[in-house]
This record gives sequence, structure tokens and C-alpha cells, in this order.
Amino acid sequence: MAKKIAILTGGGDCPGLNPAIKGCVWAAEKFGYECVGLTDGWKGLVEGLTTPLNREITEYVIMKGGTMLGTSRTNPFKKEDNVKKCLETFKKLGLHALVAMGGEDTLGVATKFYKEHRLNVVGVPKTMDNDLDATDYTFGFDTSVTRAMDAAESLMDTGRSHRRVMVLEVMGRHAGWVALFTAIASAADFVCIPEKTIDTGAMLKKIKEAYAKKKFALVVTSEASELPVVGEGEQKRELDQFGHVILKDRGMGERIASFIEKNTGFETRSAVIGHMQRGGAPTLFDRMLGVRVGVKAAELVRDGQFGQMSALVGNRIVGVPLEKATGQLKTVSKDWDGLMEVLF
Repeated sequence: MAKKIAILTGGGDCPGLNPAIKGCVWAAEKFGYECVGLTDGWKGLVEGLTTPLNREITEYVIMKGGTMLGTSRTNPFKKEDNVKKCLETFKKLGLHALVAMGGEDTLGVATKFYKEHRLNVVGVPKTMDNDLDATDYTFGFDTSVTRAMDAAESLMDTGRSHRRVMVLEVMGRHAGWVALFTAIASAADFVCIPEKTIDTGAMLKKIKEAYAKKKFALVVTSEASELPVVGEGEQKRELDQFGHVILKDRGMGERIASFIEKNTGFETRSAVIGHMQRGGAPTLFDRMLGVRVGVKAAELVRDGQFGQMSALVGNRIVGVPLEKATGQLKTVSKDWDGLMEVLF
């Protein structure tokens, strides 16, 4: 009887998950394994929610956005009983190994299961924020920046037409990679990232200079940037199961636009691309990266290299310790300061 591998996708969805699922399933079957999907992230392991996975089912998912397995932000370690349920489900399903596809939270759970319960688990790095350590890029990032870049170019058209300052808010909870790459690729006039408190004086100066030359300007900001405004109180915010602030009501783009208009007199508008960055067909880069790390995950299982994550290092897909990948976030480092000074 063939050994069984379960696959789950957790956290926020992003383009590239379905290609990764296909890569893992096709490689696993070639190695003689049977695959099963766990639906809705770690919730699937807690409650034993499964769906069939095979070559036929996954043949054409490579061009599809989202995740065919569903997802959630369930953290089984929030309740002791849920950890026990996960271990029982693993045994009940007769699993040899589990492939967890996700970002820092999903893979953080995988790391704990490996370290504390010696569960046969391997990881696949997924996050449109590109903030996972130990891998050069994560799938989902290229597609999300491509979507944001298109949005930025559209905003410039209307900004130029109406003589306005335009502010585009993009995703990026802890890291500014999406905002930074979007701003560079769309020739924005200023970028705001969560790694740096916004220098309001420098921002206003740059916008005034840009507006004087071309009668419009573009600012790109991460959803989690910090705008130091005197007298503005910090309201209590709702947290998810991993202790992260839910940013749905923050409106950083709108706040920055209001600040700019108030302090320059220029008519300013903001736009939020939001979850459109998560959906839609993955770019070529994300399809290729997703498939490659999915295949590598099956290879790690075959070789018994549990507690590892498939990662892109240079142009090679290699196994790296999950603990190393989830130990700290990869944020925009000071290495980028020089480039940002030149462009913004």
C-alpha cells in the first residue's frame, strides 16, 4: 500500500499556490506516494477535512489563482485540544508526511509540530509579502507587484489628467517589499514602507518638487506604514489568531492623502488595490517558482528530510531548516537605502 502525503495551504491566499500543489502531487505520485488535500489550512488537520488530490485533478490548476484547497488563519496551538486533534488526525488518516504551504504563521506552526512532536512535516514558502527568511523570493510576490504596478500606472494617467497627487496603498503587513518594488517599477515620486517611519518633511518636499515640474505626483505606501501625526491617538485594533493586527480598517493610503492635501493644497486622491493583489492568474515567474518548490517538497519527503522547507537560493531550489526560515522576518534592509535615496 502506498504511503500517504497530506498537503495543506494556510494563511492568506496568493497566486502560485495551485502550481505548488500540482508540483508536489505530480512528484509525489512519481515517487510512489498517494496524496490527499487538507482543506482550509490547519483547520483541516484539526477537524479531519480532506479532499482527493491526484494528477488528473491538478493537471490544469497551474494557471489558476487562489488555492484549490481553501485556507484559513487557524492556529492549532491556540488551543491545547486542537494540537491533540491534529496529531490524532495525522494518525487516523494514516499519513506518512505533511506538506504545509504558507507564510511565517503557517510554517511557524509546522516548525512547532516538528520540534515538539517530531511530526514528519516539510514546508513550502508562500507569501505575497516576500518576507520569509532563507529564501530569495516567495511565489505570490511577483504577481502581486505586477498587479500593483498596473494599478500605479493607471493612477498616474488620471493624476496627470486632473493635476492631482495620487496615493496607492498596497499590501505589506510587516515588510515593505511590495511597496518598494511597486514604487520603483512605476516611477513613483515617493514610497512609504513599514520599516521606516515616514519622513513627512521629505515627502512633502519631494511631492512639491514633482508637482512643480509635471502637475501631478504618485506616492506608493504599504498598508502598515507609520505616519507620525501630532495628536493622533492609536486606537485598539482587532488581532487574528497569530497575534497580528487586522489591517482592514486602517486606511493608511487615505490618511497619507489627507495629510498631503492639507499640507500642500494639492488635490489628492487615494486608492487601495487590496485583495486584488491576491487573486487572478499567477505570472510566469510565480508559476515556475510554485511548481519547483512543490516538487522539491515531495523530494524532501522522499529523502526523509523532515523539518525542512524548499527554498529558492540563487537559481537553485534547496532544502533549508524550517526553524531558520521562520526565526525572523525578512524585511527591507539598509542595503536598499542607497537606491531609495537615488530614486525617492
